[in-house]
Amino acid sequence: MNNYPIPVGVPTAYAQSLMFLVGAPNDAYAQYFTGKSWLAPISGEQVSMANVTFEPGCINHWHIHHATQGGGQMLICVGGRGYAQIEGQEPIAMTPGTVVHIPANMKHWHGAAPGSWFSHIAIAVPGEGKSNEWLEPVDEAEYNKLA
Repeated sequence: MNNYPIPVGVPTAYAQSLMFLVGAPNDAYAQYFTGKSWLAPISGEQVSMANVTFEPGCINHWHIHHATQGGGQMLICVGGRGYAQIEGQEPIAMTPGTVVHIPANMKHWHGAAPGSWFSHIAIAVPGEGKSNEWLEPVDEAEYNKLA
Protein backbone atom coordinates (compact mmCIF):
# COMPACT_ATOMS: atom_id res chain seq x y z
CA MET A 1 0.00 0.00 0.00
CA ASN A 2 1.26 3.50 -0.80
CA ASN A 3 0.61 6.81 0.93
CA TYR A 4 0.77 9.03 -2.16
CA PRO A 5 -1.86 11.69 -2.87
CA ILE A 6 -4.95 10.18 -4.46
CA PRO A 7 -6.46 12.11 -7.38
CA VAL A 8 -10.10 13.13 -7.25
CA GLY A 9 -12.27 10.48 -8.88
CA VAL A 10 -9.98 7.53 -8.15
CA PRO A 11 -11.20 5.15 -5.42
CA THR A 12 -8.90 5.30 -2.39
CA ALA A 13 -8.73 1.52 -1.99
CA TYR A 14 -7.71 1.05 -5.63
CA ALA A 15 -5.06 3.80 -5.55
CA GLN A 16 -3.59 2.46 -2.30
CA SER A 17 -3.38 -1.05 -3.77
CA LEU A 18 -0.89 0.14 -6.40
CA MET A 19 2.85 0.31 -5.84
CA PHE A 20 3.10 3.30 -8.23
CA LEU A 21 1.45 6.71 -8.18
CA VAL A 22 -1.82 7.13 -10.05
CA GLY A 23 -0.52 10.52 -11.17
CA ALA A 24 -2.22 13.51 -12.69
CA PRO A 25 -5.12 13.64 -15.13
CA ASN A 26 -3.81 12.65 -18.56
CA ASP A 27 -5.10 15.87 -20.12
CA ALA A 28 -2.40 16.13 -22.81
CA TYR A 29 -3.65 12.89 -24.39
CA ALA A 30 -7.33 13.07 -23.38
CA GLN A 31 -8.42 13.49 -27.00
CA TYR A 32 -7.04 10.01 -27.74
CA PHE A 33 -8.91 8.24 -24.92
CA THR A 34 -12.52 7.18 -24.50
CA GLY A 35 -12.97 7.92 -20.79
CA LYS A 36 -10.63 9.38 -18.19
CA SER A 37 -7.04 8.34 -17.54
CA TRP A 38 -4.17 9.43 -15.27
CA LEU A 39 -0.45 9.47 -16.01
CA ALA A 40 2.47 9.12 -13.59
CA PRO A 41 5.93 9.22 -15.19
CA ILE A 42 8.32 6.70 -13.61
CA SER A 43 11.49 7.20 -15.63
CA GLY A 44 12.70 9.23 -18.57
CA GLU A 45 16.27 7.95 -18.45
CA GLN A 46 17.50 4.89 -20.39
CA VAL A 47 13.93 3.66 -20.95
CA SER A 48 10.83 5.87 -20.82
CA MET A 49 8.26 4.40 -18.41
CA ALA A 50 4.97 5.64 -16.97
CA ASN A 51 2.10 4.26 -14.95
CA VAL A 52 -1.19 4.80 -16.77
CA THR A 53 -4.43 4.37 -14.82
CA PHE A 54 -7.77 3.99 -16.59
CA GLU A 55 -11.22 4.42 -15.07
CA PRO A 56 -13.68 1.58 -15.81
CA GLY A 57 -14.47 1.51 -19.51
CA CYS A 58 -11.62 3.86 -20.45
CA ILE A 59 -9.50 2.79 -23.41
CA ASN A 60 -7.18 4.58 -25.74
CA HIS A 61 -7.76 4.88 -29.48
CA TRP A 62 -6.08 2.67 -32.00
CA HIS A 63 -2.51 3.88 -32.42
CA ILE A 64 0.89 2.92 -33.84
CA HIS A 65 4.35 3.36 -32.33
CA HIS A 66 6.38 3.78 -35.50
CA ALA A 67 10.12 3.08 -35.62
CA THR A 68 12.63 2.51 -38.38
CA GLN A 69 14.64 0.21 -36.09
CA GLY A 70 13.78 -1.25 -32.67
CA GLY A 71 10.94 0.55 -30.92
CA GLY A 72 7.51 -0.65 -29.91
CA GLN A 73 5.92 -0.78 -26.49
CA MET A 74 5.77 -3.13 -23.53
CA LEU A 75 2.83 -3.07 -21.12
CA ILE A 76 2.92 -4.54 -17.59
CA CYS A 77 -0.37 -4.70 -15.71
CA VAL A 78 0.05 -3.51 -12.11
CA GLY A 79 -3.59 -3.26 -11.04
CA GLY A 80 -7.16 -4.04 -11.96
CA ARG A 81 -8.20 -5.71 -15.20
CA GLY A 82 -7.81 -4.57 -18.78
CA TYR A 83 -7.14 -5.55 -22.36
CA ALA A 84 -4.62 -4.95 -25.11
CA GLN A 85 -5.23 -5.80 -28.74
CA ILE A 86 -3.06 -5.77 -31.82
CA GLU A 87 -5.10 -5.33 -35.00
CA GLY A 88 -6.06 -8.69 -36.51
CA GLN A 89 -5.44 -10.58 -33.26
CA GLU A 90 -7.69 -11.51 -30.35
CA PRO A 91 -7.71 -9.12 -27.35
CA ILE A 92 -5.32 -10.11 -24.55
CA ALA A 93 -6.84 -10.04 -21.05
CA MET A 94 -4.51 -8.28 -18.62
CA THR A 95 -4.40 -8.76 -14.83
CA PRO A 96 -1.57 -7.89 -12.44
CA GLY A 97 1.64 -9.43 -13.72
CA THR A 98 0.53 -9.80 -17.35
CA VAL A 99 3.14 -8.53 -19.81
CA VAL A 100 2.21 -7.63 -23.38
CA HIS A 101 4.77 -6.85 -26.07
CA ILE A 102 3.62 -4.55 -28.89
CA PRO A 103 6.10 -4.64 -31.79
CA ALA A 104 6.89 -1.38 -33.56
CA ASN A 105 4.62 -0.38 -36.44
CA MET A 106 1.66 -2.48 -35.19
CA LYS A 107 -1.79 -0.89 -34.87
CA HIS A 108 -3.15 -1.55 -31.37
CA TRP A 109 -5.14 -0.27 -28.38
CA HIS A 110 -5.22 -0.93 -24.63
CA GLY A 111 -7.27 0.04 -21.61
CA ALA A 112 -9.63 -0.99 -18.84
CA ALA A 113 -12.06 -3.86 -19.03
CA PRO A 114 -15.71 -2.84 -18.82
CA GLY A 115 -16.51 -2.26 -15.14
CA SER A 116 -12.92 -2.44 -13.87
CA TRP A 117 -10.20 0.02 -12.94
CA PHE A 118 -6.91 -0.77 -14.68
CA SER A 119 -3.28 0.35 -14.38
CA HIS A 120 -0.30 -0.61 -16.47
CA ILE A 121 3.29 0.44 -16.81
CA ALA A 122 3.86 1.60 -20.37
CA ILE A 123 7.46 1.16 -21.48
CA ALA A 124 8.69 2.78 -24.68
CA VAL A 125 11.12 0.32 -26.25
CA PRO A 126 14.26 2.15 -27.43
CA GLY A 127 14.58 2.55 -31.17
CA GLU A 128 15.40 4.84 -34.05
CA GLY A 129 13.09 7.04 -36.09
CA LYS A 130 10.34 6.77 -33.47
CA SER A 131 6.99 8.55 -33.69
CA ASN A 132 3.43 7.90 -32.52
CA GLU A 133 0.38 8.00 -34.75
CA TRP A 134 -3.04 8.26 -33.11
CA LEU A 135 -5.94 6.83 -35.08
CA GLU A 136 -9.68 6.22 -34.73
CA PRO A 137 -11.50 5.19 -31.55
CA VAL A 138 -12.06 1.49 -30.92
CA ASP A 139 -15.47 0.30 -32.13
CA GLU A 140 -17.73 0.59 -29.08
CA ALA A 141 -19.82 -2.48 -29.99
CA GLU A 142 -16.67 -4.66 -30.29
CA TYR A 143 -15.28 -3.34 -27.01
CA ASN A 144 -18.58 -3.99 -25.20
CA LYS A 145 -18.38 -7.68 -26.20
CA LEU A 146 -15.39 -8.07 -23.84
CA ALA A 147 -16.17 -9.47 -20.40
